[in-house]
Amino acid sequence: MSETPTTPTKGFLAKHAILERSPTLLLVSSLVVVAIGGLVEIVPLFYLENTIEKVEGVRPYSPLELAGRDVYIREGCYLCHSQMIRPMRDEVERYGHYSLAAESMYDHPFQWGSKRTGPDLARVGGKYSDAWHLDHLIAPRSVVPESIMPGYAYLLDTYVNADYTADLVRTHRIVGVPYTEGMIAVAATDVLAQADPETDAYDDLLARYPGAQIRNFDGRPGVSEMDALIAYLQMLGTTVDFSTFTPDASR
Repeated sequence: MSETPTTPTKGFLAKHAILERSPTLLLVSSLVVVAIGGLVEIVPLFYLENTIEKVEGVRPYSPLELAGRDVYIREGCYLCHSQMIRPMRDEVERYGHYSLAAESMYDHPFQWGSKRTGPDLARVGGKYSDAWHLDHLIAPRSVVPESIMPGYAYLLDTYVNADYTADLVRTHRIVGVPYTEGMIAVAATDVLAQADPETDAYDDLLARYPGAQIRNFDGRPGVSEMDALIAYLQMLGTTVDFSTFTPDASR
């Protein structure tokens, strides 16, 4: 039984055969298409004054919080904990309001993460007590039996270097965080004062960093890296009042 010969495609649709027969032409054409798509996405950004919606309450980290964030990054916490809640029902119901770009505007680098071996931490601030965080960091399975997180008890015996933290604040200013010369000048004092509930700098510290939590986070004398890490965790997700927040519909 003979096969019915197929009629070759004619007209414009047949032109693709030219690309299929020439790898070089196909590659060049692909690059042109990708370049055009990239320009369409990138060029409009150069005409925007700001790509991040300003949100009331968002502020730079206090020196102690910044020192704690440094510990968080150094210990690789971001490898198992993300800090980005996506605007999906299951995520919002589990973790809270979806993350705003403004909440990461002073993060260098940001801690959005790509894996959740442990829960997302974008809204962990105020969810647990300092004592819970202390127990969890010293012996994770004492409060979360199924946890596979290692312990960080040694942070209790490692103390914050106030001079190093002042340099850290100065460095973040270089990359765009709006720390003033006045903030940098007292950063070494502020990092110690935030962990001292009897500090004389209480009002001044709050004026520089509204909403900063001032107390002895690990319950021990001195300012340890444990104090700094808990201070950082306790402020995550607390700067924005989501009961009054309304997204800017024009963006």
